[in-house]
Amino acid sequence: MADLDRIAAALGELARRDIPVGPLTTYRVGGSASVYCDLQSDGDVQRVAAVLSEQASDVPLLVIGKGSNLLVADQGWEGVCVHLGEGFSTIDVDGLDVVAGGAVLYPVLARRTAAAGLTGMEWAVGIPGSVGGAVRMNAGGHGAETRDRLVEARVVDLRTGADCWRSAAELDLRYRHSAVTPAQVVVAARFRLELGDAEVSNARIAEIVRWRRENQPGGQNAGSVFTNPPGDSAGRLIDEAGLKGLRIGTAAVSDKHANFIQADPGGSADDVRRLVTTVRHEVAERLHVDLRVELQMVGWDPSPGSSDTPCS
Repeated sequence: MADLDRIAAALGELARRDIPVGPLTTYRVGGSASVYCDLQSDGDVQRVAAVLSEQASDVPLLVIGKGSNLLVADQGWEGVCVHLGEGFSTIDVDGLDVVAGGAVLYPVLARRTAAAGLTGMEWAVGIPGSVGGAVRMNAGGHGAETRDRLVEARVVDLRTGADCWRSAAELDLRYRHSAVTPAQVVVAARFRLELGDAEVSNARIAEIVRWRRENQPGGQNAGSVFTNPPGDSAGRLIDEAGLKGLRIGTAAVSDKHANFIQADPGGSADDVRRLVTTVRHEVAERLHVDLRVELQMVGWDPSPGSSDTPCS
C-alpha cells in the first residue's frame, strides 16, 4: 500500500483513489481499484510510464477498455488501473488503411468503415470491446479474427516507457492470444481493408446484430466465459453436462447460450467467480474436458485453469 500511496502522489491529479471499476465492466458488478488513471493523451500515457519506471515499482497494473472480458472481485483490486479515455477514440481513413485509437469501440469501427465504403470489419459489430482489447485478445467472431485485418499496433509499455509500432506478425496473434503483456497498452491500431459497398456492408452488419440478438443473451455478462476446445464448442459441452440455468447466488448460466454467465443487477462478482469454477469442475468431472477460462478475473488468487491476466 505504501508503494501505491507513493505512486498516486507522484501522478498527482491524474490519479484517483478507490474508484469503483466493477461497474465499468459489462458485468457491472465488483469492487474498486486502489489507484485509477483515466488517460486522455499521449502525455498522460508517458507520465504514467515515467512514474512507474522511476518508482521501480512492481505494483500490479491493470489496463481496461470497455471491460467486456473482465471480472473484478467484490473486495476490489489493489494496484494501478489504467483506462484510455476519449482522447484515444479517433478513427482516420486513408484509402484502404484505417487507423483507430485504442479506445474506439469495435462496433463503432465496423459501422464507420462500412459507411466509408470499406469491407472487412463488418463482423466486429458483434464484439462489445475496444480496439485495444481486441488486439490484446485477438478478438474474433463470425468466421473472422482481428489478425485477419490488422497491419500493426502502437504499443506502449507502462513500466519502461517503450513506445513503438509492432507488426501483426510481431504480436504473435493466435486464438484469444497476443504478445501484448499486462504492462502494455495498445493506444492505436492500423487495419487494411478492401473496397466494398456500403449498402452490402450495412446489410451484413444488420444480419450479425440480428443473429446475436436471437442466439445470445443480453443483460450483464462478458460474452464467452470459456474458450472453445479444438474442434468443439464450450457452450455445447456445458449444455451437454446439464448445466444450463445453473445458479449460484446472483449468477446463472444463461438458458440461451451456455457459455454465457449472467450477473443479476446489484449482484456479486464473487458469485460469478464461484459459478465459473463450478461449471469448469463439473464439465471436467462429467465429460472429462478441461475448459480454459477466457474471462479475465482480478482481485482473487489465481486458480488452476483460470486466466487472471488483465487485458485492455
